[in-house]
Amino acid sequence: MAHRTVLTKRQRDTLFDLPTDRASLEYHYTLADDDIAYIKTRRRAQNQIGFALQLCALRYPGRLLKPGEVIPEAVSNYIAAQLGLKPEDLLPYAVRDVTRREHLGALRKIYGYKPFAGKRAKQMQSWLGQQAEAAETGEGLVRVFVEECRNRQIILPGITTIERLCADALVAAERRIEGRIAARLDSRMRRRLNDLLGAAENGWQSVFLWLRGFEVGKNTADMNRLLDRVDALKAIELSPDVLNDIPPHRIKILRRQGERYFTGGLQDISGNRRLAILATCVVEWSASIADTVVDTHDRIVVKMWREAKKLSTLHFEQAQADIANTLVGFQSLGTTLLMARGDEAALRGAVDASCSWDGLETLVAMATQLIKPAMAEPMDHIEKAIHCFKLYGKRMLRALDIRGATVAQPLLDAATVIREDADIPTKSRAFLPARSKWDKQLRKPETNEQRLWIVAVMCRLQEAFRSNDIWLDHARRYADDRKVLVPLEAAKTMPGLDLPLDPEVWLEDRKHRLQVGLERLAEAVRDGTLPNGLIEAGELRIERLKADVPAEAADLVLDLYRRLPPAKITDILQDVAEATGFTDAFTHLRTGAPCKDIIGLLTVLLGEGLNVGLSKMAAATADHEYSQLSRLSRWHVESDAINEALAIVLDAQSRLPMAQYWGSGQTSSSDGQFFPTTRQGEAMNLINAKYDTHVPGLKAYAHVSDLYGPYWINSIPATVNEAPYILDGLCLSEIGKKIKEHYADTGGFTDLVFAACALLGYRFIPRIRDLKSKRFYVFDRKSVPKELKCLVGGKVREQTFIDNWGDVLRCTATMRSGKVPPSQLLKRLSARPRKNDLAIAMREIGQIERTLFIIEWTLDMDMQRRSTVGLNKGEAHHALKNALWIGRRGEIRDRTTESQHFRLACLNLLTAIIIFWNTDQIGKAILQRQSEGLDTPEHLLRHISPLGWEHILLIGQYIWREMRHKIA
Repeated sequence: MAHRTVLTKRQRDTLFDLPTDRASLEYHYTLADDDIAYIKTRRRAQNQIGFALQLCALRYPGRLLKPGEVIPEAVSNYIAAQLGLKPEDLLPYAVRDVTRREHLGALRKIYGYKPFAGKRAKQMQSWLGQQAEAAETGEGLVRVFVEECRNRQIILPGITTIERLCADALVAAERRIEGRIAARLDSRMRRRLNDLLGAAENGWQSVFLWLRGFEVGKNTADMNRLLDRVDALKAIELSPDVLNDIPPHRIKILRRQGERYFTGGLQDISGNRRLAILATCVVEWSASIADTVVDTHDRIVVKMWREAKKLSTLHFEQAQADIANTLVGFQSLGTTLLMARGDEAALRGAVDASCSWDGLETLVAMATQLIKPAMAEPMDHIEKAIHCFKLYGKRMLRALDIRGATVAQPLLDAATVIREDADIPTKSRAFLPARSKWDKQLRKPETNEQRLWIVAVMCRLQEAFRSNDIWLDHARRYADDRKVLVPLEAAKTMPGLDLPLDPEVWLEDRKHRLQVGLERLAEAVRDGTLPNGLIEAGELRIERLKADVPAEAADLVLDLYRRLPPAKITDILQDVAEATGFTDAFTHLRTGAPCKDIIGLLTVLLGEGLNVGLSKMAAATADHEYSQLSRLSRWHVESDAINEALAIVLDAQSRLPMAQYWGSGQTSSSDGQFFPTTRQGEAMNLINAKYDTHVPGLKAYAHVSDLYGPYWINSIPATVNEAPYILDGLCLSEIGKKIKEHYADTGGFTDLVFAACALLGYRFIPRIRDLKSKRFYVFDRKSVPKELKCLVGGKVREQTFIDNWGDVLRCTATMRSGKVPPSQLLKRLSARPRKNDLAIAMREIGQIERTLFIIEWTLDMDMQRRSTVGLNKGEAHHALKNALWIGRRGEIRDRTTESQHFRLACLNLLTAIIIFWNTDQIGKAILQRQSEGLDTPEHLLRHISPLGWEHILLIGQYIWREMRHKIA
């Protein structure tokens, strides 16, 4: 059976070295009274301290001391101090090997420690085999093995033995899973899967490679290419049940392997493994492509509406001159008639004097003709979308297994009419919302009812998919919410979900807090002590805060950065890799082995983070060719590994002395940064007028902690609202889960985000746009102080969220669990019609939380200042990232969302590496100033930012020095 390298040297040291930090020594090496009594039975001082040291090593890390092993000074000092001995007493210990053996025998007899041998070894091997399928990494499996040995008081075998056992268990688990999947495939299905490696119709690639080359499209041609793949996958007739009871992370690994192998590589591997990869890819791609079809339909509909709006605007602009001339004519006629008012003879001649009766007829005819363009709406032109929908609509409805809630049944019936090519029942409009503009348009005499009916159905399908009123049987993003939400019983017992099971308890707490807040605010208004604000003409106004950065802080910043040594970006990456070991995160996707080519790995990360690309990076360095970098990128660098590496760097940065001046790591902010793209790929036609009306692009929505650590990044379309993505960084990252207070820009000021943050235990503090238009929502209007009655906008419907509290708990637990991204749930809730009970309940909760926030914001200037400081830290990241983003004219040229996110994630990691290096160097610069006798006030240090880059050489030839820390 194959043996693999499971751990890096750094990971071995972490697991098996004796601890040296004070907290670990106190936790693991504090001796009890009976321990000391046993130790004191040894006659000589060196034997007492040696016996104690052997006992402590058996307890943690759980191994025997090696002959000649150097004991850390912190360990010997701590143990000697408890025994009243000197650390030097350890030096003559165990000159005779028999003494060590005698002590080991005594320890085993007294404490029950057992060797890893015989029956116990076989039991642990069997236990290890059971754990291997659930283990996500080799290091994780080693950790649980070591912990289990400690719990069973089994002395750990040698490191190489442990690695071999874990590697063998992982290989065996892989083969069992591959065999389990292959066993569920009959001969016909095996033949069909193997046929995927044959040539596709285009002749230059296999069917397998053709199938995996899908991306969200923008037009009917893209949609039909996707539907070709849907049809090909459905023709295989492979049931998703083939992956039942396979751990999710194993499915992910098999899929990723399939997406990295070329056809020849798949043909060369063993039968069961090849079949397992092919079957997994077919099942997973079927779900992903179905999602992609819906996304493409969504984009086509959005594009159709944009084109209809353009036509409406164009027709109005073309008619503007005629409208102006007609208005001038009527103005002249009207003026003449008004002047002649009261004189019947003059009135009769007024028309002749103004424009003549023939001219009046012309004006009336022109006015009649101009009514349509003047009152035109996009709805008047959306009917033209029928030509687009005819090219794929029927085929899409036949390819997708669409299901829906009861409320969506009329829409499903209408879709069936299109799918079956039946007669269009234009009078059947039950699928349209009440008082719909569609209904009004269908009644217009100039409308082609059949064509507009089809367009209405296709557009309503888009809305229903967004709100999850309809869903797909086998999908990911567009699956049934009822299957996605955590069950109520599981939600009630979920750790970390601090919500009362009784909604009345939550309700009473909010009533009390709201009443106290209103009374405090009213008192401040009466006394004229409202800080930095006032209520005027029924509107609440807050003045902008002034900056509180001391003038001398600028001089300190300049001096500290002058002291930072000039550095090449390559040296910074190597320094941080050696200091933190973040490269340990990039294991081989197939084997789980650590990456041995550290220089190559850093070259890949640098090339992607600078947006240079691997081909140009290979030309700019003498160490690696493009093929080597491509192989490393394909098999070692992927999103999960980048996230793990980022967490390692940020954890190390948070422990640097300088970082303590910036915060506690419990507050953060989030903001979007726009990046232009080329007019190809998934970002095509995603144009946001806020940035540039003619440039397509996407946004990198990043979360930044108060320690300046960029702990999360999402790539999102440039046109979408940022608000739903605020919760992703908080719920899906370990750093985010520790955050207590989060700041966001004005785009996050929505009721749903207020509700979700409050339910999850986050204090949400967004910027407020147009505060004077915001209104309070209260439980009882009569209890509102008279000074604030002008600010009340509505009454909270208590019964709504009391009735739906169970679903609120499920929704909150689902977001907390990370089972689905919170943004996905929030977008569905915001897209749902008003009659959806859960969406209404969440909005009611959000209105309460928003009111409480505005009251506190108004009264608390410190909160306002904290929010400004936090948001400024996040926005300051944009400048550093723009400086690093030097390649390809700053454009993202990747075609797929996954590739775009991958490139932005590398940029985020590179930013974190520079922040770590700057934080460390600034700390050293401060010590240098102090050694020179220069005053460095601590209150100024919180104004120092680690985001400078002028001292860093980013361009040129990338030359690496030899790494001091290597992977064994």
